[in-house]
Amino acid sequence: MTPERTISLHVNGRQHRWRGDPDEPLLWALRDRLGLRGAKYGCGIGTCGACMVHVDGQALASCTLPVGALGTRRVRTVEALARGDALHPVQQAWLEHQVPQCGYCQCGQMMAAAALLARHPAPSEAQIDEALRGNLCRCGTYARIKPAIARAAELMRQTGGRS
Repeated sequence: MTPERTISLHVNGRQHRWRGDPDEPLLWALRDRLGLRGAKYGCGIGTCGACMVHVDGQALASCTLPVGALGTRRVRTVEALARGDALHPVQQAWLEHQVPQCGYCQCGQMMAAAALLARHPAPSEAQIDEALRGNLCRCGTYARIKPAIARAAELMRQTGGRS
């Protein structure tokens, strides 16, 4: 076991002091220590996407990322997509297209979509497929997710690209 350390975490625009094993997965720090429950435990090996967060804008699986590996990188969770009462375009599109069924994977799906749209404001179907490759949906809502991403891209263009 690695000795405990105090680490400064930058999560959702706030700095947090965290004390623990630097090998602890970020997912547990977010859920158990910071009370941010959007990222879910799915597979534990970084292949299902349920635990997806942004680390310096890149969508990453938080279940395999040790807290000690973050350094000064900034983490954004699904809880920080909306700004106050204003939904992020991805969240708005998810509602418009009635994407969620059970909802378990949806936070990870939205984080993957938001990262894609930040890189590609008008993504092709191939780019959408690639971005979602690591995100599994047990309910099979992929047929609604793809048009929702296209709608989110449209909403972002209408609002000047806010993400």
